[in-house]
Amino acid sequence: MKPLLNKTTRPFLIYVLTILIISIPVYYLVVDQIWKGELDEHNKTIAQKTAYEFNHLRLSDKELQASINLWKRIQPETDIRELKGNSLQPDIYTTIEKRKPFNTDQEIERYRCLQTVVYLNNKPFILTVQTNIEETEETVAVIALITVFFFIIIVSGLLILNRKLSGSIWKPFRSTLKKLRQFNLYQHENLSFDKTDILEFEELHQSLTMLINQNVAAFKAQKEFTENASHELQTPLAIMKQKLDLLLQSEDLTDTQYDIVEAMHKALSRSSRINKNLLLLAKIDNNQFSRSENIPLIVLVRQSLEMLNEHFREKDLSIYFDVCAEVNTTGNVDLTEILVNNLLINTIRYTPSHGNVSVILDETVLEISNSGNRALDQHLLFKRFRGNNTRGGTGLGLAIVKEICTYQNWTIAYRFEKGNHIFTITHKF
Repeated sequence: MKPLLNKTTRPFLIYVLTILIISIPVYYLVVDQIWKGELDEHNKTIAQKTAYEFNHLRLSDKELQASINLWKRIQPETDIRELKGNSLQPDIYTTIEKRKPFNTDQEIERYRCLQTVVYLNNKPFILTVQTNIEETEETVAVIALITVFFFIIIVSGLLILNRKLSGSIWKPFRSTLKKLRQFNLYQHENLSFDKTDILEFEELHQSLTMLINQNVAAFKAQKEFTENASHELQTPLAIMKQKLDLLLQSEDLTDTQYDIVEAMHKALSRSSRINKNLLLLAKIDNNQFSRSENIPLIVLVRQSLEMLNEHFREKDLSIYFDVCAEVNTTGNVDLTEILVNNLLINTIRYTPSHGNVSVILDETVLEISNSGNRALDQHLLFKRFRGNNTRGGTGLGLAIVKEICTYQNWTIAYRFEKGNHIFTITHKF
């Protein structure tokens, strides 16, 4: 990604450079036309001055003709010849190319010519004046070099000035961005922005403040509702479960009544677990757990395996356990224990009888795998209540595992390989 300053500067440079390139032929045409116009005026002045000087000498016709011949020899770039008849001709301006008659160099040069009628001794003559045109290409090249030089100076100055101004102009924005990055919704901080004299930034600050206040209020209301609902539900659920336990112990129940009460007891137990899990998720969302505890991960894994050993035996599951001598990480001990238990319980619940379970633990990775038939849908795998649960689960186990990993800045990945579901948790970076 590129900074905003680069995105605005690059089009500006391209635009200016394009204008500069276009200006070079325009310079050439304009300078050439200006010079031609100036030379036309110069040639007209020479013609008028020549006619004036000849008439001012008051020469006879014979002396005039001798002077004209001498003039032609002295001024090879001009020509005076008598015009036969009295018909007037308009001035003719032309551009010709020829070699200099007095120069051994064979280079072709351009000349601006004027043919005009002048009167000498009251007789019409055609006077031709030729003036060399300076090399337009060389002049335009010099102008272009000077333009490029000043272009570099102007653009360099603008870039330096733009960067310095950008540092001061965008300072409030960077301060706002820094505060937004440090803002934590779970800590309920009051976020205030620095005052600035830039209208757009003030409008941004006002909109952000309003948005943050609304989100904080909604978050607090949701948090209170979740906590209150979870806590308030625990008591009636516990009472109902206790009453059903007593009812199941009664000898007066018929088989039908016993089946109904037992189904109610299972449903109620599942509701209680769901309520506890939702409360746990709410506490994780509300940032109510420490994340800086030293976790003896190897101890937690062994404790969970020992605690669930009976369940592994019931399904005749083969367990492969490979662990390093010492594996410690940082996070929350209680949450990590829940994470390990949920993954192991998940393997017991969904591994076919006589299947295989593998637990591999090293300094950076915890890998738990179990045999299975087909790969799981990774898009729904860590979703809450991702489907109808027919094996006694709550539909929240893997969702809780995902939330704990996210909370502790760990990563979890799933893959299906060689008939095994493999969950990989990276707990160190």
